[in-house]
Amino acid sequence: MAVIEDVRPLGSELERSYEVYVRGRLKFRVKQIVYVAFSLDETVMEFAFPKEERAALVESEPHKFQMPSTSDLRFHWVRADLEALEPTEAREFVVDAWRMVVPKKVSRAYDLTHPNGPG
Repeated sequence: MAVIEDVRPLGSELERSYEVYVRGRLKFRVKQIVYVAFSLDETVMEFAFPKEERAALVESEPHKFQMPSTSDLRFHWVRADLEALEPTEAREFVVDAWRMVVPKKVSRAYDLTHPNGPG
């Protein structure tokens, strides 16, 4: 069972990433691109995820994942019930979402310094 504090340190540890609060919601950004956002009550984590893969993700574990809101369907975005995720799994989704918004050289540098993943 993951909680926001399992992933929050990544918001400032990942290169070029920072935390912001928008209308009371914690979000992680690279420049102006949001790659992770939490619901006001911090029970739902929304994150960048390839559009072409999200339906399969949601169908594979519907108790964990949901499609984004109708207005967000055009974006590379998916929702997860944070409590249904394991802490390691939640951190992996955050890092994978971050990878979608940073240059490949930044992502490769992270891999070199973290060969076992975000653990």
